[in-house]
Amino acid sequence: MYSAPSLIKFKMFRSLYFIGLILVFSSCSSDDGPGYQEPYQPGQEPEEEEESLSDSELLEKVQQQTFKYFWDFAGTNSGLARERSQDDAYGGEGRNIVTIGGSGFGLAAFPVAVERGWISRAEAVERLEKILDFLEEVPTYHGAFSHWYLDAVAQTRPFGDMDDGGDLVETAFLMQGLLINRQYFSEETSISERITELWEAVEWDWYTQGENVLYWHWSPIYNFQKDLKIQGWNESLMVYVLAASSPTHSIEPEVYHQGWASNGAMVNNRQHYGLDLPLGPSYGGPLFFAHYSFIGLDPRNLSDQYANYWDQNTAHSLIHYNYAIDNPRNYEGYGENSWGFTASDNYEGYSAHSPANDLGVITPTAALSSFPYTPEESMKALRYFYEEMGDELWGPYGFYDAFSEEKNWVADGYLAIDQGSIISMIENYRTGLLWDLFMQDEEIQAGLDKLEFNY
Repeated sequence: MYSAPSLIKFKMFRSLYFIGLILVFSSCSSDDGPGYQEPYQPGQEPEEEEESLSDSELLEKVQQQTFKYFWDFAGTNSGLARERSQDDAYGGEGRNIVTIGGSGFGLAAFPVAVERGWISRAEAVERLEKILDFLEEVPTYHGAFSHWYLDAVAQTRPFGDMDDGGDLVETAFLMQGLLINRQYFSEETSISERITELWEAVEWDWYTQGENVLYWHWSPIYNFQKDLKIQGWNESLMVYVLAASSPTHSIEPEVYHQGWASNGAMVNNRQHYGLDLPLGPSYGGPLFFAHYSFIGLDPRNLSDQYANYWDQNTAHSLIHYNYAIDNPRNYEGYGENSWGFTASDNYEGYSAHSPANDLGVITPTAALSSFPYTPEESMKALRYFYEEMGDELWGPYGFYDAFSEEKNWVADGYLAIDQGSIISMIENYRTGLLWDLFMQDEEIQAGLDKLEFNY
């Protein structure tokens, strides 16, 4: 697959090249006489500089290129998003594994693609029908979907130990994308009705086990032995909002307050770089906390008794930006133009990167999906990724997953969950389209009211 040279090697080559040109020209003295013409040297013609794209043009290009991951590279049978692009991933099963959460992020981008003319409305409907055919065929677990399925045979592919059944968080991200499409394609009654059936089948309340908290996993073999409670603060706010919004299997407010918010213990009021951070671990944790639930949830006016979510997400993003400038570990390449830490591939495998788990790795989706919160800072990063790193980092489906100038390493592929939020969060910055669609859903409004959100 693609193996990128380091920036350092590239810069050294470029310097030596220009030194060579100087020596060539300096060797030609005035003794050559009148009318002397330099001999032709291949490669000496001046290259036409590519006209710099405007901010709007560059955002559009990044969104459209990234969307190709979910459209051109979708599973052949399912139409869903492949977990990652590497052919040799998961023992050679990489191309056959489709991901539910990542597919939800890709689905959220369908209205963006139609509105911006990348695909037609008819093409989107046709693809949605194919996806719904698959989702209606695969096994579900009290209405919840598995983390992974096998594209070719529409069967669950276990994600890990005791994780071979329902995954409530992945299901929530799928439903977020489906409900956005239900709203956008409301005139296509077949589509909207089929989405409604899947939505109403999810037994959110069953995943409480009769307690005031939601559990992440259930297995038909291991039951609830995974024993992972969904508690904040992390990426899973959407789970509780959808569970409260369900017209068929709704949770009570106590499940949110006692389970998700831990009776208020979720609030810790940390401060970093002079920025107040109501929720989350030190430095806020990986930046996907500020993205995944907010593809649909509009944070601009969103608050409850625990936090103002615009302030939370903006502070979280700016803390990452300031950390990269501060660069306490002195990693190569960090700065105001190159920042953002989140879960991604790295030179050793995979990790949930953050300032508290800093391995010298920058993940483009971190800064790019923060565009609504940090437009100037995110644009600096985008310009650096696209214009300075260029083809080292840019490929057929947008920016490769991650890079480390410290280790002279660039990822050789893509992850669905990282690509998906780029399209949607940039669109929310540009037009607020997905926020508007999701927040217009009357069932979502009822759920937010039930949990006493202001929005």
